[in-house]
Amino acid sequence: MVREQYVTTTQGSSVPRPVPDHVYKIGIYGWRKRCLYLFVLLLIIILVVNFALTIWILRVMWFNTEGMGLLQVHSDGVKLEEGESEFLFPVYAQEIHSREDSSLLVHSSENVSLNARNENGDVTGRISVGPKEAQGHTQNLLINSHNDNMLFTADGEQAVIGPDKLRVTGPEGALFQHSVETPLLKLESPTRSLSLDAPKGVHLKALAGNIEAASNMDVILQSSIGLLVLDAETVRMPSLPQSQGGVFSGNAQDLYEVCVCPSGKLFLSKAGVTTTCNENQEC
Repeated sequence: MVREQYVTTTQGSSVPRPVPDHVYKIGIYGWRKRCLYLFVLLLIIILVVNFALTIWILRVMWFNTEGMGLLQVHSDGVKLEEGESEFLFPVYAQEIHSREDSSLLVHSSENVSLNARNENGDVTGRISVGPKEAQGHTQNLLINSHNDNMLFTADGEQAVIGPDKLRVTGPEGALFQHSVETPLLKLESPTRSLSLDAPKGVHLKALAGNIEAASNMDVILQSSIGLLVLDAETVRMPSLPQSQGGVFSGNAQDLYEVCVCPSGKLFLSKAGVTTTCNENQEC
């Protein structure tokens, strides 16, 4: 507190004129001053602590002019030079590429899910790989080769296999619960045997063509209980062996009869008035 007393005089007179005393309070005193100093000191401490934390975060996260540590930020995206990345929350990106000298690996302790959404935000496709199974949900599945040839496609109505050859390598073969339709069906086993088994029968039917069975050795048609029925307008066996023996019986029309040996062998014998099988046996 400063007390100042001003004394004024009248011009031309030496008698001072009394002036009332005035008290001016300059500055902050008492507890207010102590609180102000304490607040300023607290601000300085907070500023120093924040500055130290900022320096520590910059050192720990490896911030630099190109990005954050090994994570570099470019005009065309974010690039990770070395190391691994861990994302704790959803990641939204237009494209994700691996380095040129390594593959792209995605690890998860639970499952890995990839969702595709349309402009309305609805999920149109989903791939989920879990610890026990992998699931995919989509309207149309298409698999192409490296030269953009279709390998496999499937939708809600049918599945199409693109390559010219389908190879089944499982020990149990292929199981079809319903019919199989194809313009050309070829069952081939180059080095092993081929069998068709069915508890209720095997049906081979050609509506507008032939059914051919060719073998380098034997073709065996066997029925354990039933009959072997050849039901056709014409039954031909053009390669049956012809007997060279016997006596000519006046066969002017070059006719033959089919003879059966006790072993089941068939051969041809020139027909006569009576049977000539006994005379021309080729068993």
